[in-house]
Amino acid sequence: MKLAHTMIRVRDVEASVEFYSDFLGLREVRRSEINDATLVFLADVDAHYYVELTYNHDGRDYEPGNQFGHLAFTTDDLEAVVRDAESRGWWYRRSQPDPGRYIFVRDPDGYDIEILQAG
Repeated sequence: MKLAHTMIRVRDVEASVEFYSDFLGLREVRRSEINDATLVFLADVDAHYYVELTYNHDGRDYEPGNQFGHLAFTTDDLEAVVRDAESRGWWYRRSQPDPGRYIFVRDPDGYDIEILQAG
């Protein structure tokens, strides 16, 4: 598998985009509105890694330590990963409405790990 992105929750999406773009040199490659959230993906110059900034519109606040969302990995065979998770008895949840796009698996500490179908 290959690391796809790291997601963090942010309080002010535009200030965060400015920090990650202007200060760290990442570039915005995609922005979307999903449910009650704005997702902004930023990449390094060579697109070797991505950071996903998630702004939830519900007004909740975050403190350092609880704003981390998940790590995401890509795989060439999502169904093989599902079978492996099932055989190990690990909790997982499929994406909705397209269950073939990605799953979330919980690590031993309860952190969400997203596994995306490559391509």
